[in-house]
Amino acid sequence: MSRTHQLIIAEKPSQAKAYANALGAVVRENGYYEGNDYLVTWCIGHLVELANADVYDERYKKWNIADLPIIPQKWEYVITPDKKQQFKIIKALMNDCRVSEVVIATDAGREGQLIGQLVCNQAGCKLPIKRAWLSSMETTAIVTAFANLRDGSEFDNLYQSALCRSQADWLCGINFSRAYTKLYNRKLAVGRVQTPTLAMIVERGAAISNFTKEKYFNVHLNNMGLISQIKSQTEAERVKSECDGKTATVCSVKREKKSVNSPKLYDLTTLQREANRLYGFTAQQTLDYTQSLYEGRLVSYPRTDSQYLTSDMAGTATEVIAAVVEVIPCFKGLLYTPDIQRVINNKLITDHYGIIPTVEIKSADLDELPAGERKILELITNKLLCATADKHEYEAVTAVMECNGFSFTAKGKIVINAGWKEIERLFKGKDEDEKTEITLDLAEGQELTAACNITEHFTQPPKAFTEDSLLSAMQNAGVDDVTEDVERSGLGTPATRAAIIEKLIKSGFVKRDKKNLVATAEGAELVSLMPDSVKSAKMTAEWENALSLIAKGEFPADYFMTKIGQFTNEIISQAKENVKPEFVAKSEKEVIGKCPRCNNSIVVTPKAYSCNSDCGFILWKSSKFFESAKKEFTKEIATALVNNGEVALDGLYSQKTGKNYSAIVCLDDTGKYVNFRLEFLKKRK
Repeated sequence: MSRTHQLIIAEKPSQAKAYANALGAVVRENGYYEGNDYLVTWCIGHLVELANADVYDERYKKWNIADLPIIPQKWEYVITPDKKQQFKIIKALMNDCRVSEVVIATDAGREGQLIGQLVCNQAGCKLPIKRAWLSSMETTAIVTAFANLRDGSEFDNLYQSALCRSQADWLCGINFSRAYTKLYNRKLAVGRVQTPTLAMIVERGAAISNFTKEKYFNVHLNNMGLISQIKSQTEAERVKSECDGKTATVCSVKREKKSVNSPKLYDLTTLQREANRLYGFTAQQTLDYTQSLYEGRLVSYPRTDSQYLTSDMAGTATEVIAAVVEVIPCFKGLLYTPDIQRVINNKLITDHYGIIPTVEIKSADLDELPAGERKILELITNKLLCATADKHEYEAVTAVMECNGFSFTAKGKIVINAGWKEIERLFKGKDEDEKTEITLDLAEGQELTAACNITEHFTQPPKAFTEDSLLSAMQNAGVDDVTEDVERSGLGTPATRAAIIEKLIKSGFVKRDKKNLVATAEGAELVSLMPDSVKSAKMTAEWENALSLIAKGEFPADYFMTKIGQFTNEIISQAKENVKPEFVAKSEKEVIGKCPRCNNSIVVTPKAYSCNSDCGFILWKSSKFFESAKKEFTKEIATALVNNGEVALDGLYSQKTGKNYSAIVCLDDTGKYVNFRLEFLKKRK
């Protein structure tokens, strides 16, 4: 049988389905689609991952400070436990005698390349490998990408960059978390990105706590001009008394034409920031909503750090704008001539272009979209229209008035051409609070009778981080420490920042206080224990600098990993030598057994029975299984499950029958999640 088929590997099922529909592979099989000489399968995210430390040596199951640092000489990879079946399907398809080549069609970026290449490597793929690189899930974009496949070897450097990133994060996460957890007798998770992010939140909290407010006064003249920031009330009263009823003369009136350029398109971070500011969405919610819209073919690829389009997209952008003004209610009937060149810049495109709607919005039933997705889609459509509209032009008027030796300044603004801000007004509604025009009808030499009043004010402390401001801080962290040609800077990437924030919250180091993100006492303590090199954004900036050069083939990956190994050694040595006794936990939590996953202690906490290491094994006291069975998840039950893997229980309630029953409850640990399964006594007999 001749080899005539292409095997296409997508990153997730929805992506595979879109590829299959566009390419005519319409027959659904077990774990893949088939048709038109294509086999289309998927990865479900990361199918292959770096092995746990105990794969290298059984003794690493138990956390021991003497074993650190753990630095593998040869990296081992394993199949993600709950995804083994899908990996078997992909491997079998690679060995299908009909397949002539493999096409990696995972997300077009560093992490997507890692996901696809690791699967090929782990499966021992011997076939030629091609790469599909696309930023839209529209049918035309998919067909075009598969008609213009690139050789897989073009992406070897990008893969090496991704590999270095993952291995370096493993070294820091495994070694630093184990070291600080054992040295301080408490669970302390340390990460290359999350720890500097936590440090910024802690630092901001300290600045707020240490802030001392100061009173100041403003003296207003005829509710137009003012003298600001007078620290002494006595001085403010003196100005008022010496000016009230006196003649004020307009000494100068300066009129200056100014403009505000149209905004750029959204990248993921700016979209997350604005959605948080306008709707209170978390960064993760915005990413989820946008990803869903992308998979529904309504917007372009979301995990981008670019805010421009390529020159060959001018026609597409024009077509999309025509669709927007036809189907988005607030823009219907809008008449303006879009200047597409405002959003075109080939030099500033990285892996992907800026986030824009697709022409599919014209035929989609937008009313059926969930509320969150609808809001995000409308934000993206608004930004495209604003970015291609005229600049906002206005006349700024500054008048200086003198009265009895005191100088007052008045400012005004007259709009000449609303430009893109008129589109913004349509989007936000006609009852927009912000005043865009402040008339200041004054002429040089004009005289006024002064009427003064005093207002009292206080200096304000720094504001706590919101997700909006934290995302901005993460994006700009360490920016002065990277070279100009580095594509990525800051803490994390657009695709990972939301997950970092959520991880800090889940770990108990940060909490949400309404819209604010505030460090907990545990978070502040963790930061106080970290050396500057771990909690500073400079390290991440240097890493991204090197990783960017590796992706371009301008920096050796082996040398990068050698330096990371040396850095890991240094931090572990410092940690051992500089233990702060006052932070070592004095009392151990109650231990109920050994962790079935890593052999460390299972301890009792207020909310769970969890492993004292960072292996992730946890039994929540509020387990849905026990709640639905109307059975209290007691310490005795947890002890039996941990030590024996099962426990026989009476009085379990069946939601289906409304009756109680007896059964053996067994642990079912996937390696990622801890579930329960039932075995009935009759079957065992």
